[in-house]
Parts: sequence; C-alpha cells; structure tokens
Amino acid sequence: MIIAILMGLALGVAFGFAFNFSFPTEYAFYITMGLLAALDSLFGAARSHLEGKYNNLIFISGFLMNAVLAGALTYLGDLLGVPLYYAAILVFGGRLFNNLAVMRRVIIDKYIRKKSEGHDE
Repeated sequence: MIIAILMGLALGVAFGFAFNFSFPTEYAFYITMGLLAALDSLFGAARSHLEGKYNNLIFISGFLMNAVLAGALTYLGDLLGVPLYYAAILVFGGRLFNNLAVMRRVIIDKYIRKKSEGHDE
C-alpha cells in the first residue's frame, strides 16, 4: 500500500516536471483547495490503513466529497466576494495535522509494542 502511494506520488511529480503546463491565475485558489482536499484524503487513508480500518469506498467517496466541498466553498466565496476558502484551509489543514499526529502515535505505539515483545523472549 505504502509503495503504491509513493510510486503514484513520484509519477505525479515526474509528470509535473516533464510537461510544462500552467493554469490561469484565476484558478489558483481552486487548484490550491483541490490539492489541500486531496492531501487531507490521502492522510486520512494512511491513518486508517495504520489503524487497520481502511476502506476503499470510504476513501474514494471522501476524496470526491472533499474536492467538491473545497471547490464549492471557493466558488461561493468568489461569487459573494468573501474569502470562504479560509474555512476549507482551516478544516483541511487542521485535519492534516490531526491525522499526522495520530499516525505518528500509532507508529510509535507499534514500535514500542514490537520492541517490548522482543525483550520478553
């Protein structure tokens, strides 16, 4: 699972550097919010995988719903002249840090458990 994620990330970065493609500046907030939503979904999937609770349907639906919500907030904010994308930044950014903290804790707990089982023998 982790290898597939890293390979996909490497492939995406390679494509990004290989093809000189740029977006109009009007779409900058939409792209940023989409990337933030995608990162939130990926970190959530990694966390649930570490906890043994990963479900592909939940990941895909969450990925799509996060992207739609972030885009909708950004679009609605543009229409109203209010920076509603801040809400997406706060929520998704906060969840990124929360997922990272839980992942760190799960990895450390597994490491400590594995180390203590090795000393008991």
